[in-house]
Amino acid sequence: MPQDNRQIKTVQMPNDVFLPFVVEQLKGGHTVTLPLRGRSMRPFLEDGRDKALLELCKDPRVGDAVLAEIAQGHFVLHRIIRIDGLHVTLRGDGNLNDEHCLLTDIKAKAVGFYRKGQEKLDSTNGRKWRIYSWWWMHLFPIRRYLLFILYPHIPQRFK
Repeated sequence: MPQDNRQIKTVQMPNDVFLPFVVEQLKGGHTVTLPLRGRSMRPFLEDGRDKALLELCKDPRVGDAVLAEIAQGHFVLHRIIRIDGLHVTLRGDGNLNDEHCLLTDIKAKAVGFYRKGQEKLDSTNGRKWRIYSWWWMHLFPIRRYLLFILYPHIPQRFK
């Protein structure tokens, strides 16, 4: 078989430019693998290391990790912690504060994550993810202390 000598070129662009393109691809019926940026989903998902497999979100539910546009051009990949009618409350696993949006602002749902450089998808429907999600959501009252123990060198996250 002939060897492919093409070089891969990486292009970086601001989220407010890139993520609307991602949303259009999802609306076209595609899935998208998105490299994760930021620290808001710690301790289980890491900036620059992990990737999320996204699909168009048709029926968001509490506990889902979703891509939502919380302000014009400002997207987050956070977990839904409450749905009240059309209003949705989100929180990153590594965050202590909530964010809010409307159901129509939820653009995609994570169906799995590629973690720690692995090529095997950790499905959000899998037993491991469901157990982790249940525990982490219910540990919210003491999450501040757990995150401080895990990341003592990042004090700005606990103001």
